[in-house]
Amino acid sequence: MGGLLRFTMDLFEGLGSEFAPPAPAPARPRRPKTKPQPPVAPPAVVAPAEELVDPHAPHAPPAVPLADTLTLASFVHPLATREVVLGSARVAYEFKRGKRKTIGFLVGADGLSVRAPRWVALRDVDAAVREKSDWILRKLTETRQRHARVEATRIEWKDGAGFPFLGEQIVLRLDPKHGFASVGGTLDPAEGDGPRVLRLAVSQNAEPSQIRDAAQAWLMRQARKLFIERLDHFAPLLGVRWEKLSLSNAATRWGSASADGSIRLNWRLIHFRLPVIDYVVAHELAHLRVMDHSHRFWETVESVLPDYGVLRQQLKDEAVPRWN
Repeated sequence: MGGLLRFTMDLFEGLGSEFAPPAPAPARPRRPKTKPQPPVAPPAVVAPAEELVDPHAPHAPPAVPLADTLTLASFVHPLATREVVLGSARVAYEFKRGKRKTIGFLVGADGLSVRAPRWVALRDVDAAVREKSDWILRKLTETRQRHARVEATRIEWKDGAGFPFLGEQIVLRLDPKHGFASVGGTLDPAEGDGPRVLRLAVSQNAEPSQIRDAAQAWLMRQARKLFIERLDHFAPLLGVRWEKLSLSNAATRWGSASADGSIRLNWRLIHFRLPVIDYVVAHELAHLRVMDHSHRFWETVESVLPDYGVLRQQLKDEAVPRWN
């Protein structure tokens, strides 16, 4: 509330001169048979030259209603303990102290988290947040937009539900009489311009959770088979050898690699196009040569995927279906 009040008061600073009483009219000599003249208006307040704007100029910015300037975007962390106004946004952030040497910032799905050494004064923390305001607001906005895209892809588990498979939309059909009980489902060949159909051996009156589990089981089988093929393709090109593949279901991590040759890949990568999957596979295999993200590591990835930067950005930008 204090931040909003401060913001409101700032908006009215500098307006006092417009409400000052008019300057007294100058004395006039008496002239017989002459109508009294109206008082002389006070002199106009002239803005500095750099602030003057011609309202009739073709590119003049439109006037902004005062009420609009008081409408703040709001980013509130569920564990927020401090609050600050950054530009046109109210940011309530989680604040913790710890054994650190510098102030750290993290923007995640919940909002902004700030970590600071125990000896840093709170006013210095707020000053650091304001100094990073452009970066913070950009990241908060990007995270909110990404969350909105993910919510828009939430799957309603029923006959006719759709989701991407290798970058292409497919449609579910519940077909318990089909003869594929051993594998749980089959993907029909493409016909015309319509989406391909994934037929699952699930009853028409099955619960949404049963349909979801059957679809996930089928997708995980496809993911394991494809991941092995791509690992075997890139490992010789990178001069490494992988030993074990595990499928993960991590919420925020697409893969990992261990020095012993163990690779973990998120099965939900199967939603993406093959080039994006190849980027994650090559990324993890490259860690078997360079176990960090140094310049040498990225050179290793680039040796097999020259456009890895574009694929990496697509991995960040594309929304993955919300399963829960």
